[in-house]
Amino acid sequence: MTAQLARKPENTGVMEIIRCDSSAQAERETAATLRRYITRTAKPALGLATGRTMLPVYAWFREWYRDGELSFANSTSFNLDEYCGLASDDPSNFVSYMRRNLFNHVDMEEGRFHFPEQTDPEAFDARIGDSGGIGLQLLGIGRNGHIGFNEPGADRNSRTHVVTLTESTRNANAGDFPAGTPVPEQAVTMGIATILEAQRIVLLATGNGKADILKRAFHGPVSSDCPASYLQLHNHVTVICDGAAAAHLGEPS
Repeated sequence: MTAQLARKPENTGVMEIIRCDSSAQAERETAATLRRYITRTAKPALGLATGRTMLPVYAWFREWYRDGELSFANSTSFNLDEYCGLASDDPSNFVSYMRRNLFNHVDMEEGRFHFPEQTDPEAFDARIGDSGGIGLQLLGIGRNGHIGFNEPGADRNSRTHVVTLTESTRNANAGDFPAGTPVPEQAVTMGIATILEAQRIVLLATGNGKADILKRAFHGPVSSDCPASYLQLHNHVTVICDGAAAAHLGEPS
C-alpha cells in the first residue's frame, strides 16, 4: 500500500491518494480510516454511502463492534441519498440497506441516523447544520462521475434536492432490486454544496471500471459534466483505491 499527495488546481489544497494492493485492502483501509475518526472524536458526525462498494466497509464495522473495538454510541450519521417512491419498509430502499448492513448490528441509537426525504429535502441540510456539520463524508463514485445521486450537469451550489436518475445509473443499480422490478426514476440526494461542506471526504473506488472516471474526476477540469471533479475544490480529500482503479491516476492530463 502506498500513499501520495497530489497538488490540486489553483492551490485549493492537496488530495491524498492511497493505492492498495487489492480491493480487499482498499475496503479495509477505508473502514479503518473511518474507525480512526470515530474513536478520536467526541461526537462523530458521519456522512454515509450505500451500494455494493460499501458492503465490505460495513462488514468491518460489524466485526469491530462485535469484538468490542468500535462503538457508535456517540455517533450521528447522515446518509447521502434515498430513492423516491419506495415504501418505508421496502428492502431495496437505503434505510433498509443501512439497517440490514449496519444499524441493526451496532449501538447507534434510533434517532441518531438520518436520511433525506423527498417531501422536505431542505430539512435535511438544516439537521446537518444543527449537528455541527459532517466531520467525515464517505463517498463512492459512479462510472459517469456521479457522487451521491448528483448526475452530470449537477450544480456546484446545489443543496439536498430531488434529482432524476440517468438511465446508466438506473441500469447500474438494477441488481439491487428484485428481477423485473424497475429502479425508481427519481431520488433525493445531498447536493454538491452540502457534500463539500464536510470537514473531510473519503472516496473509495475499486476495479478497472473506475479507472477512467477517477482520472476525469481528479486530473481533468472541474466541470458539471463530471460531478466528482468538484471534489478538487475541497481541502481534505482522501481517495482510497486498488491498483486497477488507480491505473490512470499517475497520468495527469
